[in-house]
Amino acid sequence: MELPPLPYYITIGLSTYLPGEMHPSRRNLGIFDLLWVTKGTLYMGEDDNEWEVTEGQTLLLLPDRYHYPVRGCDIETIFYWIHFDFQGDWHQTTDGDLGPIYSQQVRKGWENPYRIRIPQYGAPPEFALAERHLRKLLTDSAHPRSETYWSEQQLFMELLRLLDAGHSRSDASPGQLLADKVEAYLRQHYQSDVTNSSLAEEFHFHPNYIVRCMKEIYDCTPMAYLHDYRIEQAKLLLIKTEWSIARIAEHIGFLNAPYFSNCFKGAVGISPLRFRKQYSA
Repeated sequence: MELPPLPYYITIGLSTYLPGEMHPSRRNLGIFDLLWVTKGTLYMGEDDNEWEVTEGQTLLLLPDRYHYPVRGCDIETIFYWIHFDFQGDWHQTTDGDLGPIYSQQVRKGWENPYRIRIPQYGAPPEFALAERHLRKLLTDSAHPRSETYWSEQQLFMELLRLLDAGHSRSDASPGQLLADKVEAYLRQHYQSDVTNSSLAEEFHFHPNYIVRCMKEIYDCTPMAYLHDYRIEQAKLLLIKTEWSIARIAEHIGFLNAPYFSNCFKGAVGISPLRFRKQYSA
């Protein structure tokens, strides 16, 4: 899920199925249905996929699919369900296809996009903590929404954080971890004279390997990322300050103002001064 916007919590429930009972079939529900099994096993299917969701596991049912019970429960089965909406762009990926998941463009000055990666079926390592949040959400649902709105949204976002596979990065490859470190370094040192050679010295890897990792994860070379990030910082300074073009160019790491202006126009389509005038009162 590409953020913003943020996923929006709707409601929660707790269901208990006796042996032989089944989850109802539904088609094109229009919202996400997140199941958290705390006891027993829930046998669920979605289109051509089928799962056995046992205690300590979760299943995310997608809004545009056909959901159905594979068979009835063997023993008493208890699970929480959360309905939530998301008005942004989302897509489903296959296991192991991590490139597109972590790939993102330069963090723009005021957009700051982020992607949540939620496993459709899995066992969150902090399930006990999640269960405490779920109990609190269920308790809040009995009170007027005006009293619990912010608490509910905060608890829901904390549950998504626990599910976000990108949060712990436990499955990240060495190349992904290196690319993220380089990206963070470029944002921190964009005002300095950063080169492929200086990155190699900083991270103790061959420049070609660093370039390859950045291209695989961020779809650009380190120097291209650095250039675009400097342009984004220039946009902020043009709007938030009255600094001269020369001062902005120097502040963000460009050697001279004319070169900065040419680069800015090439990236944005208009000159720095014209960009500033668009937002002037």
